Amino acid sequence: MGWLWAIILGLVLGLLAKAIIPGKQNIPLWLTAICGMVGALLGNAVARWAGVDATAGIDWWRHAFQLVGAIVVVALVSPLWAKMRGAKHRRERA
Repeated sequence: MGWLWAIILGLVLGLLAKAIIPGKQNIPLWLTAICGMVGALLGNAVARWAGVDATAGIDWWRHAFQLVGAIVVVALVSPLWAKMRGAKHRRERA
């Protein structure tokens, strides 16, 4: 059941990241979920490094780090995806 929660959390974080980043990110939903999951892992690592990975109650700092991680990953992957898709479409037209 842990993998299902990872996918759900990744999707929510990815969608939040896409909503926060200005402009349009033309990445598919499955890639949004993967970016969110990678961002959550990155955020967990930063939270562990900062010493705020396990707090009493809700781990607001950890969640904030996860969201920032998702924003960074979506911001990096979105132009790469557009570039890959553009190159693919150019090859198909030629």
